[in-house]
Amino acid sequence: MSTSTGTIRGPDFSLGIECASLDDGAILAGHVDGKPAVLVRRGYEFFAIGASCTHYGGPLCDGLLVGEAIRCPWHHAEFNIRNGEVTRTPAIDRLPCWTVEIRDGFVFAGKPLARDARPTKAAPAGAPASVVIIGGGPAGFRAADTLRREGYEGRVTLISADASLPCDRPNLSKGYLAGTVPDDWLLLRPAEFYRKHDIDVRLNARVIRIDVPGRKVELDDRSTYGFEALLLATGSEPVRLQVPGADLPHVHYLRTLADSRVLVASAQRSRRAAIIGASFIGLEVAASLRARGLEVDVIGREAVPMEQVLGHEVGTFLQQLHESHGVRFHLGATPASIDGQAVTLDTGERLEADLVVVGIGVRPAVALAQAAGIGVDRGVLVDRYLETSVPGIFAAGDIARWPDPLDGQSLRIEHFVVAERQGQTAARNILGRQEPFEAVPFFWTEQYDLGIAYVGHAAEWDETRIDGDLEARDCSITYRQAGRKLAVAVIHRDREGLRAELQFERAIFNASSLAGAPPLASRDRPDASPDRARTA
Repeated sequence: MSTSTGTIRGPDFSLGIECASLDDGAILAGHVDGKPAVLVRRGYEFFAIGASCTHYGGPLCDGLLVGEAIRCPWHHAEFNIRNGEVTRTPAIDRLPCWTVEIRDGFVFAGKPLARDARPTKAAPAGAPASVVIIGGGPAGFRAADTLRREGYEGRVTLISADASLPCDRPNLSKGYLAGTVPDDWLLLRPAEFYRKHDIDVRLNARVIRIDVPGRKVELDDRSTYGFEALLLATGSEPVRLQVPGADLPHVHYLRTLADSRVLVASAQRSRRAAIIGASFIGLEVAASLRARGLEVDVIGREAVPMEQVLGHEVGTFLQQLHESHGVRFHLGATPASIDGQAVTLDTGERLEADLVVVGIGVRPAVALAQAAGIGVDRGVLVDRYLETSVPGIFAAGDIARWPDPLDGQSLRIEHFVVAERQGQTAARNILGRQEPFEAVPFFWTEQYDLGIAYVGHAAEWDETRIDGDLEARDCSITYRQAGRKLAVAVIHRDREGLRAELQFERAIFNASSLAGAPPLASRDRPDASPDRARTA
């Protein structure tokens, strides 16, 4: 999705707005002395904050007010309306805020509020003296960032096998690969951030052993790092294709920033690409390579792309969308071999290709945990606080398998935003906050000019309902099992996605209350009043 340009529109709030013209819960777009802003009413209070989400620039005037927070319609980041602070990822930076004053029935925006680099907090007594984080993906980054935001002053070490600092991975298969996002836009934070906040980052470093009794980790260079608390955020590893020629230099996988840079360089000198795998990653890569002018063939085992995730109708729609952009599909087929000029399928068909991208799934990287005696079952097992079977060792991101707060069944989800939110929760629990992880899963995909957002989780369903017009790209799709709503996907109906997320949150809150679980922190509890979920 393209970022917002922050276009000036609407009234100047510094000149005053009649209070009675705004209903409770309203979000009005405007500006303060030429700077884009929204004016928010909550009860008898008014707040003037920045108009664009600090993630990708989503328009907050189209968002949702939930309690004292405003949620972005694009990727569901959330900000406190009192101080602009980020309360939910994927945003990192705070929103600008202005003072407000009510005079003679009018509300006026005034001076900008001071924006401290970090909120003033103090870590709780008894916090560990040192924290080691293994993994430089979204969960690891968010954990390190959150520890400092929560006032933790102990030693933080982030150990990453990647060559680059933590980056915006969703863009690797989208804008960056398509050539619309520059290289220097991808890092979540520059190197200076880690120095400023005293986060020791080790890149190109691989942990080979966790010494649980000794409370230390050993790296492949034989150096060791002691810890009082440890976060495993090792993520997933791409499933490798096992056919003759799969190790040729023009065969690529896409997981890291280094992978994407190599793929971009290869695409610039290639003419025709074969993509093995019709998953989200495969389809996003197909769209990005078509944007660069390459001929593209997509090979998939399934009869309809993405049918198992989005259903037959949406999968067929996606296939037709790609075909309208010149992509050729070869479904119900698998590669038999690869050579320097082509991919040969098990059907005998030979597809010319000087670039091959493999996206046939990932596996959680659990070897370290398993060797250390930490509980593993198709992922690292954690409790509702993301703590593993070993006290003081937590897990987050693609490797974590946690209990679903609605039905108690275990979940492991490979979504960027889920990993980020787990990193935040794990960090708070490392500090003893005792905050259950109960966030509703969310992901999005962008292919050409189409965006799909998905909230909830439906591994299986027996009913799919489309409300709206799929062909017109204006609809919501609801997935149910035995009458119970499990997930909702939206196409260009962003507010419906936010409302669906809120509905799932209320169901989780009610289920937790009935089970006698500790209540959510007040900033994370969905407000029960429907008036707090209104938009302008």
